[in-house]
Amino acid sequence: MPSDPLLKQFIAFAVVGLFGTAAHFLVLHVLVSRFGVSPVAGSSAGFVAGALVNYGLNYRLTFRSQKRHRDALPRFLAVAGGGWLLNGLLLAVVLSWANIHYLLAQVVVTGAVLLWNFLANRYWTFRER
Repeated sequence: MPSDPLLKQFIAFAVVGLFGTAAHFLVLHVLVSRFGVSPVAGSSAGFVAGALVNYGLNYRLTFRSQKRHRDALPRFLAVAGGGWLLNGLLLAVVLSWANIHYLLAQVVVTGAVLLWNFLANRYWTFRER
């Protein structure tokens, strides 16, 4: 494990994020393949599911927050909302510019949104005063 605390925390965030990402992709795939929902709408719904998983895991494991949920959760939801908008916008752009499968496009977009979510949550949502 790396000795740099920021890198360790980013790795923990990314590992925790795998669970949220799994929930995101599961909802996306089911909505698109079973219910005929558009990839952007399915991804948006999946993002919400993933955010809920990520909040609990990041609160306890990644950031070991002592903040009250009434303080941390609204900030987390604001960050997630920004990430949700960024996810939808980037996915729409990638799908319109590149002729690739929507799941591959989502992988690319997920990387960009990961960086946004980590920095905003570390320096705003879960930052202890």
